[in-house]
Amino acid sequence: MQRLDVSARIIVFDGICHLCSGWIRFLGRHRIDPPFQLIPMQSVAGKELLLEYGIDPEDPATFLVLDHGERFTESDATIHVIVSLGGIWQIANLVRVVPRRWRDAIYRLLARNRYRWFGRRSACYLPY
Repeated sequence: MQRLDVSARIIVFDGICHLCSGWIRFLGRHRIDPPFQLIPMQSVAGKELLLEYGIDPEDPATFLVLDHGERFTESDATIHVIVSLGGIWQIANLVRVVPRRWRDAIYRLLARNRYRWFGRRSACYLPY
């Protein structure tokens, strides 16, 4: 497998989670410049990146965002991607006033229950 450029912009997402793949489809409808490379965590590249950054690929509790050498997970990853949309979406930075441990606790609650609440896809979603 070709080595990914982790200094680029990468989102490693759960391709079988309806919520997560819906989020990726939403990002596909909105221009982000420069764009993120979208990699399902079920792919070989996705699993390798998760392992490299200390996330269990068999039981991922977060998605992973790499942006020009910076690493984001949990609520910080969500905020970072939303803010990357630009324009009015930059208002998401206001959420950072909430202490990170509170934001991450809410994120983890959602992540732990994502399949139960939103369901699973029968096949991994592969973005365009």
